[in-house]
Amino acid sequence: MSDWIGHECGIAAVRLLKPLDYYIEKYGTAMYAVNKLTLLMEKQHNRGQDGAGACAIKLDMPPGVPYIFRTRSADKNPIMAVRNRMVKAFADAREKHPEKMDDGAWVKENVLFAGELLLGHLRYGTHGAQGESFCHPFLRQNNWMTRNLVVAGNFNLTNNNELFDMLVDLGQHPRNKADTVMVLEKIGHFLDEANDFLFRKYRKEGLNRIEITEKIVRELDVTRILKKATRSFDGGYVMCGMIGHGDLFALRDPSGIRPGFYYQDDEIVVIASERPQIQTALNIPIGEVKEIDPGHALIVKRTGEVRMEKVNEPLEKTPCSFERIYFSRGTDADIYQERKNLGRSLVRRVLDKVDYDLENTVFSYIPNTAETAFFGLVEGVKDMVGERMKYHLLKESRLTAERIDELLSFQPRVEKLMTKDAKLRTFITADADREDLVAQVYDTTYGIVKPTDTLVVLDDSIVRGTTLRTSILRILDRLGMKKIVIVSSAPQIRFPDCYGIDMSKMKDFVAFEAAVELLRESGREHVLNTIYEACKEDEKKPRSEAQNQVRGLFEPFTPDQVSDKIAQLLTPEGMKAEVQIIYQSIGGLHEACPGHKGDWYFTGNYPTPGGHRVANRSFINFMENSNERAY
Repeated sequence: MSDWIGHECGIAAVRLLKPLDYYIEKYGTAMYAVNKLTLLMEKQHNRGQDGAGACAIKLDMPPGVPYIFRTRSADKNPIMAVRNRMVKAFADAREKHPEKMDDGAWVKENVLFAGELLLGHLRYGTHGAQGESFCHPFLRQNNWMTRNLVVAGNFNLTNNNELFDMLVDLGQHPRNKADTVMVLEKIGHFLDEANDFLFRKYRKEGLNRIEITEKIVRELDVTRILKKATRSFDGGYVMCGMIGHGDLFALRDPSGIRPGFYYQDDEIVVIASERPQIQTALNIPIGEVKEIDPGHALIVKRTGEVRMEKVNEPLEKTPCSFERIYFSRGTDADIYQERKNLGRSLVRRVLDKVDYDLENTVFSYIPNTAETAFFGLVEGVKDMVGERMKYHLLKESRLTAERIDELLSFQPRVEKLMTKDAKLRTFITADADREDLVAQVYDTTYGIVKPTDTLVVLDDSIVRGTTLRTSILRILDRLGMKKIVIVSSAPQIRFPDCYGIDMSKMKDFVAFEAAVELLRESGREHVLNTIYEACKEDEKKPRSEAQNQVRGLFEPFTPDQVSDKIAQLLTPEGMKAEVQIIYQSIGGLHEACPGHKGDWYFTGNYPTPGGHRVANRSFINFMENSNERAY
């Protein structure tokens, strides 16, 4: 993606189902769980690079012995920092007591992070807050084992203010309105309530406090706690949690917006945000990794029992399509094919733009995430070339050897014309004059393109168009072609996301900018005020009745009209080459990614009322010239 956008976040969890001695004997290391957890985290580093954290819980530790251990980092390489801290605990123990490291019981009692439950997290901060204290997992501590709660997740809630008010009504005094605090305190409140209920129940039966604690450990109903805690949540989420006595859960939102996968056998349970990372970490085939059902929680009891429990009533399944287009790594077999399909579906429209003049067309892409879709586009073009070859072979009556050679040798012109200097990009990201320097990130291949050529460049998505406008198009123009066609494998991003992607300000979207310009040019600027008033009225309604009022902004125009206006807006002054832009269609998106129908940032069809409310608030902010986030 030529425009950078952040994403929240990645999770990884490991639950060992055997004693530590088992893994030492079979795998030759007491660090089996730590190795698997940190491998899962490293393989998901694409999901978060602002911070990382990990927490471990040891089962059945005696009173007075620590059993919960956590480390977090917001360093330059946070995943490595977290791993190093965990590994250091084992290395220090080995240095002092090498003869003890094959004794699982001794390792568990004496080495930090040598627990049966481990939870890891990768963070992208989308609210401007940085630092170790903002990194997951979050810990709610208590002297009672069954009241300790560890939570980490990939989520964003749209109704934080309402959840804050609910906590206040419960008598709490939340320290802020961040959704991480809301999640931790909501679950924590009902965890406390469940503990209190069981304590009172068995106190009446005459059990002493130690006996009551043992009863709570066995009978704590995690599903019931999650039902009570999350029934008011509006958003997209996968939330992972551990309770001090050893229960583990991973809860997915009712619409299945955010991804969550797991694997279990008789040795281990593993949870992660992406499927191929589990395959890699455990060397298992794709069919053995399962998806957490929307509205359900995967619960691993302290006893090792694993079950899927319904927590909230599932809604229409609308997984985030941006996971398939961009965020999830393309090493997943299905995602790889879907991205190729996204590129292939654009072939006809691209060829129309170049008048089927393949001799004078060069195909390229903006590195690196668009590469797979580019493969699909090129394969589709080659298929068209094959059809053309077959036509001529069948229709031409007098084929000479030279003519056959000419037909058989023709191939589309495919070149890699731009590469990124990753080290320079890191340097520029921290520079105050980033816009002036960003062009230096890209190296260009000269001498390939002719003045008569059209250059087709594939990008996986165009969000703001800033990098295209300020640098990429200028750089490409130096190559001297007559026309540049920018192709987006994703549709036009028209509406904010509020379920975990950092796309919250409508004024930042070039498609929105184009629609506003079209209204003004056509003398219909009053439509903006009409939508503004409708958004203000909608905010007075109950959240459940919210509707997206902003969709009316795009109704007067076809997608091609918006695309043409975007091309005008992004064309830098003084460009010699003509610039055209092609976007993926909504139909093409759904055909390429049939299992991921979440398209609210393209269509405005939000799966929850909170999404409609966020879209309206984002438009209000635009009209009031406010730079605040919409949620």
